[in-house]
Amino acid sequence: MVPRCFIVRHGETEWSLNGRHTGSTDLPLTSNGEKRVKATGKALVGSDRLIVPKKLVHVYVSPRARAQRTLELLDIGCRERLPWKKESVKEEFIRTEAQVQITEAIREWDYGDYEGLTSKQIRELREKNGQGPWNIWTEGCPGGETPEDVMKRLDALIAEIREKYQRQCFENPENKGDVLVVAHGHILRAFAMRWIGKELGGTSFILEAGGVGTLSYEHHSIDEPAIILGGAFVVDE
Repeated sequence: MVPRCFIVRHGETEWSLNGRHTGSTDLPLTSNGEKRVKATGKALVGSDRLIVPKKLVHVYVSPRARAQRTLELLDIGCRERLPWKKESVKEEFIRTEAQVQITEAIREWDYGDYEGLTSKQIRELREKNGQGPWNIWTEGCPGGETPEDVMKRLDALIAEIREKYQRQCFENPENKGDVLVVAHGHILRAFAMRWIGKELGGTSFILEAGGVGTLSYEHHSIDEPAIILGGAFVVDE
């Protein structure tokens, strides 16, 4: 089985609902956001689902509570205690041996001066300052991160995923190598672009709050990373 990397955007928050750029600000999921993530977990996580817990080898999660709560609600059943929790999951609910790691590599893009603003407010601010249209993929954010900053941290993480967890799957098909990444909208769209070696010059990728994307490889080759536009559920023979 060719290893996959599942990217999951955290569930809905008040700011994501209102279109406000949410980087360092840590907001809880809305009640509707929690319900939708739970539904996603029931639909996509399981031994006969898209994300098979026993095939997961590692889980990366953002330092933000909204991403961590999303991972909890997906209910993948980690044997190890989640780093932010006081108690471990009960033995009967364990479904994966994957280790969960909190990493700054997938925190949301640092929006700097644009934190908490909507795209409309940013346009109005830039017009007031005599600036042209804003494109985060080419300009980054004043007082925040540049595209180069983001690519540097994402490239290092992608290299780690391939060398530490997935290359071995091409050498021995018996090895498990699926990885789960739970983070945020802009950083995961950038992650997908860097996965296939594309510059952050612009994107038409959309990942809704609570959405799931799948990245993998073509022709059973780790040197041919690809985005899976539509994948089948995995069923053991």
